[in-house]
Amino acid sequence: MTAPLDGLLRDLAPQVLGVLVRRHGQFDVCEDAVQEALLAASQQWPVDGVPDNPQGWLITAASRRWIEQYRSEVARRQRENKVAALTPPPPDPVPAQDDTLTILALCCHDSLTTASQIALTLRAVGGLTTAEIARAFLVPEATIAQRISRAKQKIRQSGARFRPPKDLTAVLHVLYLIFTEGSTASSGDELVRVDLTAEALRLTRRLHRRRPHDGELTGLLALMLLTDARRPARTDGNNTLIPLADQDRTRWDRAAITEGTGLIHNALRTAPIGPYQLQAAIAAVHSDATTAQDTDWHEILGLYDLLTVTAPGPMVSLNRIVAVAMVHGPARALAELSTLDLDHHRVHAVRAHLLDLQGKHDEARDEYEKAAKRTLNAPEQRYLTSRSRRPR
Repeated sequence: MTAPLDGLLRDLAPQVLGVLVRRHGQFDVCEDAVQEALLAASQQWPVDGVPDNPQGWLITAASRRWIEQYRSEVARRQRENKVAALTPPPPDPVPAQDDTLTILALCCHDSLTTASQIALTLRAVGGLTTAEIARAFLVPEATIAQRISRAKQKIRQSGARFRPPKDLTAVLHVLYLIFTEGSTASSGDELVRVDLTAEALRLTRRLHRRRPHDGELTGLLALMLLTDARRPARTDGNNTLIPLADQDRTRWDRAAITEGTGLIHNALRTAPIGPYQLQAAIAAVHSDATTAQDTDWHEILGLYDLLTVTAPGPMVSLNRIVAVAMVHGPARALAELSTLDLDHHRVHAVRAHLLDLQGKHDEARDEYEKAAKRTLNAPEQRYLTSRSRRPR
């Protein structure tokens, strides 16, 4: 399947699903029908050409599949007489509304686990196949299939209603998690999984077009753009990790930085401040620095102080400690790190860096080794191991 056709199907997937759910309810049955319609389109359109009304084609195909599934279920329950009178409604040539946001809210329903929310979002809204999602997260396809199946059952059992969400908190959280997993993969041979970062960016852009004045949605989009802009400089030709301070900043994507910076500056002026905006503002300060030495760490520390009030958490505290070290020195940062209750390889990596700054190289070496043993991401592991073996 060509990239333009793949993108078209992914754009249409949540719209088609929204039409079916509005008509028939039964999210699980409708989602299965849409997936089969997408599969049929991926096989037929490259041969026959894209139809004049691709959305209408998919709605018709998915509706027919829904009818088949419904008839099968009714027959199993010996209620064929009700199905005899059932005829598929005519497809909307151009549906009156885009239900993407509503479908996203269903996929992020609070009755689901985070892992299920992510898997269902990528399938129902992102249009990814079960196999593609499994490859992205390096788990067996059967595992993802089970998560998706259970998620759809949960939605049905919870009685979740098909209506536009008033609060985007859960939706933004899931999109953020998809992006962060792609930006620095939790395991595997690649530092970045571009398929996940690209999908998170695509979905967030789409939401932003519908709600351009939502401050936190704007902040999340800006954060993604500013973070992804550094991707070309984060590894070398051997897939070796390059830390932020050592990156060749001429390789950063200046167009993405310009867009992201413009978005966050506008959001901070016009909307109530929230956690995603503050994280985007921190990323913008890094992006403004021509060299690592030019970074305004005082401003970054101030932004982290605000972030610890609006969205406190151990990873926020850990990142703030790095800023503390740059402003007040490693001794103060180490003192704060000793009080942090977080079991994560990056805690050891930060401690190692701070010990190195103090000249305590033997202790730093031990911490780098601990960090390397605790990460499952190969580029990170190689980098931390090399730091532990570096001559002092």
